[in-house]
Amino acid sequence: MEFGSLESWELASYMVTVVGLPLAIGVFILEQRRERQNEEEEIYQRLSDEYAEFSKLLLENADLRLMSESSINNHLNPEQHERKKIVFEILISLFERAFILVYEPNMKPQTQRLWSSWEDYIRQWCRREDFSTNLEELLKGEDPEFVDYVRMIALQEKAANLQTPKS
Repeated sequence: MEFGSLESWELASYMVTVVGLPLAIGVFILEQRRERQNEEEEIYQRLSDEYAEFSKLLLENADLRLMSESSINNHLNPEQHERKKIVFEILISLFERAFILVYEPNMKPQTQRLWSSWEDYIRQWCRREDFSTNLEELLKGEDPEFVDYVRMIALQEKAANLQTPKS
């Protein structure tokens, strides 16, 4: 009787090893992936909140016309020029933070989805003459990979702008 009981325990031990251990490893891996995805989405949400705060800054400085298509540099007084420069510096800082936290050279589809809206923002701002004119000064001291990335986007937008007929 004891021998049969010992065999039962041995069989149960093998079952745990053969079935339970791989199952536990699989569950652990899935949980790790979910946790990583949740962390990525949390980072993205915090960055999105920061861009929303930046949009409020644009609204508070509506006289700078930073949301209009055309820049009005010639009609700004020195104080407005200074505020515009500060707004651009805040924007570059936000873009750099997003780049460092989200961007990867070979992104997974989920990460690419999160990064796409940031690239759209960068492209939108690089199309502005007043922003692109100040870009080199704004990029001084920033992360070298970020600087290269933004310069590439700015060149692409400049080339696309040259190809688009003016109406």
